[in-house]
Amino acid sequence: MPSELEGAMESLIKVFHCYADKDGDSNTLNKKELKELMGTELSSFLKSQKDPAAVEKIMKDLDQNSDGLVDFQEFVSLVVGLSIACECLFQFHISKLAKK
Repeated sequence: MPSELEGAMESLIKVFHCYADKDGDSNTLNKKELKELMGTELSSFLKSQKDPAAVEKIMKDLDQNSDGLVDFQEFVSLVVGLSIACECLFQFHISKLAKK
């Protein structure tokens, strides 16, 4: 039985390939696939963005090799960045609770 972390890694891989495979190329996300993934899997984050062009900007930032696609390694950088931001927010709330 996989550990919790191994399960999380497996989920990350499965989610990426579930959306990447929609156009027949399961190794990359195009802009449409990334937008669908974010709209479904990261809906709270996407709704909090005030910029209607947020997905386009994220796509540009993630696409390190400028091929117009996001591969798994590029996608993981988004997940890591969001995870770090969430951890920082968590720590902020913990410190506020400790001060009360």
